[in-house]
Amino acid sequence: MRLTDVTPDFDAIDGTTGLREAIGALMTFVLIAAVCMLVYSAVAWALSESHGNYQGAQRGKVGVLVSVLTAAVAGAGLAWLNFLIGVGGSL
Repeated sequence: MRLTDVTPDFDAIDGTTGLREAIGALMTFVLIAAVCMLVYSAVAWALSESHGNYQGAQRGKVGVLVSVLTAAVAGAGLAWLNFLIGVGGSL
């Protein structure tokens, strides 16, 4: 038997729409920066590898890895937050 039916009310606080827009803009900026970094690092990796500069190639590999992980963490963070909001609404 449920005694109460409590759900989160995101419209109760002023400015939540502004917060959502700011988070969306920040997410867009992070993903665009990650893609630009991925392209730049991949080009640096390819050029360094073709010219025999193994130190530059290693730095390009690290840049590719960091950019992919940045995009993955940004997407996973948003999915995790949506999951927690959904779980909180069902408690």
